[in-house]
Amino acid sequence: MTDQHDEDREAGAHVSTGTTIEAGGADAPIPELVIISGMSGAGRSTAAKCLEDLGWFVVDNLPPALIPTMVELGARSQGNVARIAVVVDVRGRRFFDNLRESLADLDAKEVTRRVVFLESSDDTLVRRFESVRRPHPLQGDGRIVDGIAAERELLRELRGDADLVIDTSSLNVHELRAKMDAQFAGDEEPELRATVMSFGYKYGLPVDADLVVDCRFLPNPHWVPELRPFTGLNEEVSGYVFNQPGAKEFLDQYSELLQLIATGYRREGKRYVTIAVGCTGGKHRSVAMSEKLAARLASEGIETVVVHRDMGRE
Repeated sequence: MTDQHDEDREAGAHVSTGTTIEAGGADAPIPELVIISGMSGAGRSTAAKCLEDLGWFVVDNLPPALIPTMVELGARSQGNVARIAVVVDVRGRRFFDNLRESLADLDAKEVTRRVVFLESSDDTLVRRFESVRRPHPLQGDGRIVDGIAAERELLRELRGDADLVIDTSSLNVHELRAKMDAQFAGDEEPELRATVMSFGYKYGLPVDADLVVDCRFLPNPHWVPELRPFTGLNEEVSGYVFNQPGAKEFLDQYSELLQLIATGYRREGKRYVTIAVGCTGGKHRSVAMSEKLAARLASEGIETVVVHRDMGRE
């Protein structure tokens, strides 16, 4: 699990202070704040991505001196930005002086804040940096272990003041996400969002699809002259498709399979899935099936968006 730099729902362990901050001449709710820091390579970006998926507004690599400004901008949003997560690291020379000043400023304004510190053993960090063939940001002309030692010393005080310390030495990405969910998702099950995309095989497979299914086993409405000008959004076309042998059975059984997959995706920390439904031209069968499949998913509580990639290209 490397520290790589890489949507909206009510979630997170929200704590209301009942206090306000002057913003734009009117009282505004103060956003809740989480500061994510820790050792390079320990999973800061993974932790930040988890909060982003839980509906937090995430800012990566923000200079500590700008944190109070970020909170004030959030307050000006009149509640639209209720939770902010900021990822900070030690590359700035005045990191700790600025961070101490910023934390003191936030405390004076009674901002609800928590510091999450990502930790890992030296051996684990060395392996992670070597696996991606990247230098440690503080190693300079020395070795990776020299950069780790320098960073650990610089972060010692912050680690001691952290509200939550997570040791990722023996954690994979999914396990780290599960720990973050346990802290910030409350009692709600993490939400899964689905995009159902119709497409035409003659235009190529969607490169961003997680799952691909083929509707070309069904008769093509293209060869029915009165249906050819229309799309799968048309009731006559959709009725034709679903009156074919196997169409309804496919919809029923694939919907059940997706429920099983969705349960596993949630368990593994996956928040987004793209399901591609294909036919020859992406106009009739795949469009009709995508619409029905999306409706099934939505009825099961999965937030679903439908995209018809190739409709209208012919």
